[in-house]
Amino acid sequence: MIAEIIAVGSELLTPFRQDTNSLYLTEKLNSIGVEVGFKTIVGDAMKDLVRVATTALARADILIFSGGLGPTEDDLTREAVAETLGLQLRRNPELVAAIERRFAERGWKMSANNIKQADLIQGATILTNSNGTAPGQWISGRSDGREKIIVLLPGPPHELKALFEGAVLERLQAKVPRRYIATRMLRITGMGESACDARVAPIYKRYTDVSTTILAAPGEIQLHLRAQAPSSDAAQLRVDDLVDKLEAELDDAVYSDNGDSLEQIVSYYLQMRSATLAVAESCTGGLLAERLTSVSGSSRYFMGGVVAYSNDLKVKLAEVPADLLDHFGAVSEQVAKALAEGIRKRCGTTLGLGITGVAGPTGGTDEKPVGLVYHALASESGTEVIQRNFPGDRQRIRFFASQQALDMVRRKLM
Repeated sequence: MIAEIIAVGSELLTPFRQDTNSLYLTEKLNSIGVEVGFKTIVGDAMKDLVRVATTALARADILIFSGGLGPTEDDLTREAVAETLGLQLRRNPELVAAIERRFAERGWKMSANNIKQADLIQGATILTNSNGTAPGQWISGRSDGREKIIVLLPGPPHELKALFEGAVLERLQAKVPRRYIATRMLRITGMGESACDARVAPIYKRYTDVSTTILAAPGEIQLHLRAQAPSSDAAQLRVDDLVDKLEAELDDAVYSDNGDSLEQIVSYYLQMRSATLAVAESCTGGLLAERLTSVSGSSRYFMGGVVAYSNDLKVKLAEVPADLLDHFGAVSEQVAKALAEGIRKRCGTTLGLGITGVAGPTGGTDEKPVGLVYHALASESGTEVIQRNFPGDRQRIRFFASQQALDMVRRKLM
């Protein structure tokens, strides 16, 4: 069965309010084997609500509306769904009494417009809302030879979640065919989206029962895999089998197959190898250290480091020879190497990382453009230096640089 989630509210069409209810509802629906085929955000205009409801009814089996059940003039979800279905709205005396009682218990004066929340679509089942005055509604019937389920839920997240789990989830489980959804995510670094897809598409296309989505994220590519089956074991087996083949193809470009971040993976490797790390950062401005220390227990392997923007501090804190700075400039292979080796020596660590570059948007030249970053990783066996030219704004360049640095550590310790 395919579901459509319809978030109602003109405020959701502005830059100031985000629809989070649909994320929660998607997770809950997936947990009982229901795929969400569509998500729609619609404003409070009656004609738009009816148009959206009519379209959803034609293409989905389960329609879940969130919002628009309150007492104000622009709360029109009940009216729009009733019009779409050709049904009447009837005021329910028990709901009227419950709303009046709720106000009285709190010592609040109730304005007359609150009574509209007691309007029930003909044939609907009341879903009692213990956290608010607007009840939910459940409507089921047949359309075009298929059973349709329509659920109306209040918009405030604490009301919606409690109502869905207390009154909707069990009803849905009794209605939908028993299916299970298994998911996995591969996180890949060191290649672009098109190059990655060119290698993996011939593999995942053979798995017609597993849906594969490829996403580009800052510094990485993500492969999201999901499969449905009559049992959780069968669904998981199909996804896991595809993961094995994709990992065999991509080899060490895959840094995580369970959703772990790169800093978490680096944490595992450093602890497995009983290795320690120190960093000397210039253009990343402490971002690398921040990512390393975001992992609980990082004090076991991350000894510390310096953020050395000025040349004087590069000399004083990371022991970069002044003549290197004078001759090659701060953004250079030689200075990156000196940063890594200097901080490793000063902190007495297994590994030392050095980063220097031009994060922009100013400061670039023809010889050293914005996005040019040098990374160096020093160890007992020597120092590796990598040059990269990252696209994007200052924030993206700094993140890409920290991602490259972490990946150097991962590959070194693999």
